[in-house]
Amino acid sequence: MKCISCAIPCVKEELDLGVTLKGGQSFRWVSCKDDEKSFQGVFSQTVWTLTQNDHQITYTVHGSLNEELNYDKVLYKYFRLNVSLREHLKTWSHADPHFENSCDKIGAVRMLDQDVTENLFSFICSSNNNIARISGMVEKLCTIFGEKICTVEGRVYHDFPTIQALAGANVEDILRKEGFGYRARYIAKSAQKLLTLGGKEWLLKLCKDSGAIYEDARENLMSLPGIGPKVADCICLMSLGHLEAIPVDTHIFQVACANYMPHLSKQKTVSPKIHQEVSSHLRDLWGPLAGWAQTVVFCVKINSVDSRKNKKRSSSEIDKTVHVEGQKSKQRK
Repeated sequence: MKCISCAIPCVKEELDLGVTLKGGQSFRWVSCKDDEKSFQGVFSQTVWTLTQNDHQITYTVHGSLNEELNYDKVLYKYFRLNVSLREHLKTWSHADPHFENSCDKIGAVRMLDQDVTENLFSFICSSNNNIARISGMVEKLCTIFGEKICTVEGRVYHDFPTIQALAGANVEDILRKEGFGYRARYIAKSAQKLLTLGGKEWLLKLCKDSGAIYEDARENLMSLPGIGPKVADCICLMSLGHLEAIPVDTHIFQVACANYMPHLSKQKTVSPKIHQEVSSHLRDLWGPLAGWAQTVVFCVKINSVDSRKNKKRSSSEIDKTVHVEGQKSKQRK
């Protein structure tokens, strides 16, 4: 198996690998067994191992490599390293004291530039779900319907499936048996509708770089089964270049109620109207890259929630939970 190892300059104030890769944007990254500061994952049809120190990112790419491809440039694009995060943190902090307080609590969160097909179907899986379960579902999609890339240290890696592969006649039945629930139908039906619209080419026409307007891109995405306002904004933000898009989930809604819009605190659900009200307010506050600012706040929120949960649970409780979940998994199998 071929592999290439190189490094690119990148200070830690511009990118914290851990919080960026495990912060709910992409679901294909795992910590390496022997080094929790190294991560392995898949993007751009390639398996990557990434390690960080204070001044650079070292990477190894594995698999069927394209000798004409500049992997430095691929990595720069994926992490949007042409944009200075430090400068934008200053801008957002100056505009918003609450944001300034948030960004002091988290590492450098970068906005990933992801493949639109993978991003779309991954976030269909995100409905009423947590990061761990979404990651499991995405991995199942790749294992069942994706092409094999290579094997690294005994682990087989697959590419994300094509729209054509997910539009097959038996896809919904297979995914229901794999525990996807109602999301199975959304995945299959969205893939089928995308093929009638023009497939990935139709999606790429919704990119900002293709001249698409954010509101139009969002509306087009919501014509697909299983895609509501939040998921449409995730896709716009994370893979179509509309960095003003603000996905409003439970975490961001809670932040908005606590810090910016207390009149919404009595609302029990995030309706499309409330989603629009919150996202418009935060976009006016944070500016044209408001979606990136939202991602920083989101990472602060989920990390603080995880921290509180860990403090409340003793090691014996955690062991018990793992045992019970293991038994449930065996019963399902």
